Amino acid sequence: MPDAYVALLLIHLHFPEAGSLKAKRKDVASVKAQLRGRMGVAVAEVGHQDKWQRATLAAALTGGSLALLERAADRVERYLLERFPESCWVERTVASFDEMSG
Repeated sequence: MPDAYVALLLIHLHFPEAGSLKAKRKDVASVKAQLRGRMGVAVAEVGHQDKWQRATLAAALTGGSLALLERAADRVERYLLERFPESCWVERTVASFDEMSG
């Protein structure tokens, strides 16, 4: 069986300047577009949709090499922490297909 790995990131964001859901959604849409377009990440908003200043995103990356996948996840995390140095927290889980399939 070929090697297959997945990295799942939970991205917790705080938008202290957002004064409305509309303002937050604009910021979230921008982050999602950058992650998809620049980094090829599958991403969705999964939490705090009704909060003005908070968002939780789930992002997934896949790869056939654990080392390459870890580097790609590092790039995503660095981008987020550079863009939101005071208001971002990222959780990461990496697993092989074999680990996930039991």
